[in-house]
Amino acid sequence: MNRSDLFVALAERHPQLTTADAEVAVKTLLDGMAQALTAGHRIEIRGFGSFAVVARPPRQARNPRTGEAVQVPGKRVIHFKPGKALREAVDGAREET
Repeated sequence: MNRSDLFVALAERHPQLTTADAEVAVKTLLDGMAQALTAGHRIEIRGFGSFAVVARPPRQARNPRTGEAVQVPGKRVIHFKPGKALREAVDGAREET
């Protein structure tokens, strides 16, 4: 599912919303989440999961082709941890197929 599929699904599920209204709602939600993560905040959505920003330290890696050592700088990455309900739903769907 991509972003535009999400707009359409939301509009179909709630007939009082137009696709344009659903698009604005989804964009507002995603923009708010992006701003919170950029500011270093943690986002927790009960039953779905949590998003957090994690700092990865600089490290030394190897070029697989030449074996030469390469310095990889540290960076901040987004970590997603699924909630219990989502994990169980996905696991249950796997067992059914």
